[in-house]
Amino acid sequence: MKKIAVLVAPGFEEGETLTIVDIMRRAGFQCDMFGFTKEVEGAHSIVVVCDDVLSDEVMNYDMVVLPGGRPGADNLAASEEVMKILKTMDQNPNQYVCAMCAAPRALQNAGLLKNRNYTAFTGYGDILPDGNYKEDIVVQYGHMITSRAPGTTYAFAYYLVDVLGGDSEKVKKRMAYYDAFGGEAHE
Repeated sequence: MKKIAVLVAPGFEEGETLTIVDIMRRAGFQCDMFGFTKEVEGAHSIVVVCDDVLSDEVMNYDMVVLPGGRPGADNLAASEEVMKILKTMDQNPNQYVCAMCAAPRALQNAGLLKNRNYTAFTGYGDILPDGNYKEDIVVQYGHMITSRAPGTTYAFAYYLVDVLGGDSEKVKKRMAYYDAFGGEAHE
């Protein structure tokens, strides 16, 4: 079974974090939240109880995901432990490094955006100049995957499901995704 680690820093974006965890678990993957502490307060004063506290154990996962939010993304980017995890996992082509919204700032601090395509929250192309900013909803460059903002979380999470070999169409149907966002499911 594929394993996903979602890193939860103080000030994280709750909607992004919980949507990603929910969709990954619905897809049948092990998806664990690793917090800077066991209980972490988000940007909008919602407190979550994480599965574990941040440690090197994350490097044994198939994918690490950094949700955005401020100051959550700043806290991720300032963490030496997060930098070590990102740099180590980036060296393994069988592991994925993923970030969305403001969290690509951690990728830049780790030196992972240099000459790579990425996306992030609107305006971050000027804030994160090391890479090639795109305005796409989801951008994959090798085994690094990025997305834009809370509004793109569903598309991002479904994309991650498919990258890991899951079936996002089944999850979309069970979640009535097409009823909410229009269009027909593809058989």
